[in-house]
Amino acid sequence: MTGASWNGRRLAAVLFDLDGTLLDTVGDIALALNRATAPLGWPPLPVDAVRGMIGRGSPMLVRRAAAYLGRDADEALQASIVERFFDQYAALDERAERLARPFAGAEEALRALDARGLALAVVTNKQYRFADALVRGFGWNGWIDLVVGGDSCARRKPDPEPLLHACERLGVAPGAALMVGDSINDVQAARAAGLPVICVPYGYNEGRDPRSLPCDALVESLADLPALLTPGEAL
Repeated sequence: MTGASWNGRRLAAVLFDLDGTLLDTVGDIALALNRATAPLGWPPLPVDAVRGMIGRGSPMLVRRAAAYLGRDADEALQASIVERFFDQYAALDERAERLARPFAGAEEALRALDARGLALAVVTNKQYRFADALVRGFGWNGWIDLVVGGDSCARRKPDPEPLLHACERLGVAPGAALMVGDSINDVQAARAAGLPVICVPYGYNEGRDPRSLPCDALVESLADLPALLTPGEAL
């Protein structure tokens, strides 16, 4: 049967976070960040440290890196590091150095939900150009109908604007959409937008345990997500 429902609410769309939910991208982010700060003489950040800095977009990533290393960085310096970070991140594909990989179950979930007639979107704080390139690079654009990046709206998650924007673009009422993520940003954005939210326990969540998130449910793997949604006609 096509379609799905959650707790008696019929669904027409599922919105996914990207980093830490669908894709493990921390290796790419750490590599690009360390290359961006190397000209300043900053020591390289361990990947595990960078994992806890991910969330709320690249400017916050740079601020957290500076704080972790105890470096003074005014707004102008932070902005220049962000631009170098973007350059280095884009260069990973040119050098065939991309490390990002789908989490187990991600592709299975996208395929199954698409087959049930649900509209699918990625809603991320990563810049649109990078998020869209990743979606296309893994061949997911056949399943994912829309990508909303951190620069697609005036505000990023945890503000609800990106989620509401995605629903509007998909032609779906927020009450008929479900958010899937790995961080407090996803939960807060979903709550403010009026969406139920399901989380995975393996993501980044700014260094905090995702299992502590006040979400509606946890799935150990995204492969478990389709079975969690009750079959039913989509809106």
